[in-house]
Amino acid sequence: MAGDFRLAEWLVQPSQNCVSRGGTSVHLEPKVMEVLVCLAAQAGASVPKEELLKSVWPDTFVTDDGLIRAISELRKVFQDDARESRVIQTIPKRGYRLVLPVLPTNGSGAAVTQTAPSAAVMGDVKWGNRRLWMWATGIAAAVLISALVMDVRSRRANLESAPPIKSLAVLPLQNLSGDPAQEYFSDGITDALITDLAQIGSLKVISRTSSMQYKQTKKSMPEIARELNADGIIEGTLQRSGDRVRITTQLIHGPSDKHLWAKSYERDVHDVFALERDLTQEMAGEIQAHLKTPNEARPVQARPVSGKALEAYLQGSYYVNRLSEEETRKAQEYFEQAIDEDPAFAAAYAGLARSHYGLFQGSSEDAAIAKKSAEKALELDPTLSDAWMILGKIKLDSWDWSGMEKDYRKAIELNPSNASAHEELGEYLHALGRLDEGLQECQIAQQLDPNQNHLAAILYFRGEFDRSIELNLIMLRKDPNNVVVHHNLYLDYEAKGLYKDAIQHLEQMWARAGFPDVAANLDRAFIVSGYTGAMREYAEQLEHLHAAKKIFGPVNLAGIYAILGNKDRAFYWLEEAYQHGKGSGIYLWMLKSYHALGPLHTDPRYTDLLRRMGLPQ
Repeated sequence: MAGDFRLAEWLVQPSQNCVSRGGTSVHLEPKVMEVLVCLAAQAGASVPKEELLKSVWPDTFVTDDGLIRAISELRKVFQDDARESRVIQTIPKRGYRLVLPVLPTNGSGAAVTQTAPSAAVMGDVKWGNRRLWMWATGIAAAVLISALVMDVRSRRANLESAPPIKSLAVLPLQNLSGDPAQEYFSDGITDALITDLAQIGSLKVISRTSSMQYKQTKKSMPEIARELNADGIIEGTLQRSGDRVRITTQLIHGPSDKHLWAKSYERDVHDVFALERDLTQEMAGEIQAHLKTPNEARPVQARPVSGKALEAYLQGSYYVNRLSEEETRKAQEYFEQAIDEDPAFAAAYAGLARSHYGLFQGSSEDAAIAKKSAEKALELDPTLSDAWMILGKIKLDSWDWSGMEKDYRKAIELNPSNASAHEELGEYLHALGRLDEGLQECQIAQQLDPNQNHLAAILYFRGEFDRSIELNLIMLRKDPNNVVVHHNLYLDYEAKGLYKDAIQHLEQMWARAGFPDVAANLDRAFIVSGYTGAMREYAEQLEHLHAAKKIFGPVNLAGIYAILGNKDRAFYWLEEAYQHGKGSGIYLWMLKSYHALGPLHTDPRYTDLLRRMGLPQ
């Protein structure tokens, strides 16, 4: 049985199965005390339920209920609240953590500390005794210092012996506030943490879109590490009570499920960015990395933000990540509220720029707001990677290829783990004829965001349709309702002449995008008139949706008319794309790579369009 130790004001005596405080003692059942001793042996670390069950009940089959009852008994003794724990914290789907530090005692129940004698006692001590006391005190101090040095060396050795962390994934912080409406808050802080950690030098940070898929997952750490190809996994919880926020995180070596580091932080709501910055800095030190120079002075992250501005910003971030047109418009309102509350809130301007760019039904006004907001964000904080990326997109609208590349490379310099920036830069480089560079950027994006499809488009552009199909089918198994993947497969199968497969995925795309009538009409036309008949029906359906202002996809229409041999109508829609621009479904930069447009390549109008766009001819 372990020796006596203290937890704050409580004295724990395992040999007597006793916990006492202020002269009052409580006797625990032996197995309950063993659970406490196991947690104390790894204080501050997450101890898996399986390990506790195996240690406390090695020869007996006991369900989780027995462990849960033991934890409940301990919480009663320590007057601990499971919803806002200060003593024993539940790590969802994993185990428990003893939060309080463990202090060993000297055998009499007193913690091993050095206490100076009172002045009265010192006055009665003879010189010889005083020398003896000083000698004893010196020995005690030396022992204490030695113990501290050994502890520091032990921690350092443990860190140095830990497997190297070269890639990191941040799992969604679990909302322990007891209010599902606070999910936006925990998601927003997760996003901010990913963004800041992505700026750690020599560290690959997995993109948000892949990490967020493990929200409330039941998969083990080794499984997640394998799927994301990540060495390190950060998981944690967030509790919000009024204006106070408490975040507890731990760093785990994913492949071995080995705990490396854990800590809790607490702040007022208006200091939540400072809290997140503290987390980032400390994690950086723990994984023996350092923050890049641009991250050392982040004006937005460093200064307090009003509670109302922060609330609105996090709500906006939550809705803009949901990607639907309606929710993106809702995000715009929240970002505007944040700016009204705090006109110097740079991240809110970046969010507003993102919410106004690339809408299916975007207008010239949306494009103007996006440009103005991105420029304002960078005026306030030139280290915002996403704002540079939006600015690069806007420059492409006017075919400023060199300006676009410069801004995208700046975005990647500030956030080397920005998967979207790598992918889009790669596709644009491919459009300029820099094929190998383009493929390399897309491969980096795929590594950073393995649960999303960043390679299929570039493979399609390169004519590697079979490889593109293989990758898209893998992604479709993960997310059968992904409309982008269905559209990618339509393009791949169409390019290979596998029209039945192409039509099936085209129908699936429109049905899952909320247009079941389009899918049904395509199905009927294909049965009656084959692929050509289906394309005629498709052109008619898209023309109708354009007239009703429900979509804007001129390049798609141009491709359909090229397949049908109607070059005039195809060039009409290509000219619409060229004139419209401004970030709304244009995709004209893929002019040379879009397989369906092949019949137009010998037409002088095609060469003229390439010249006006600044693309190599």
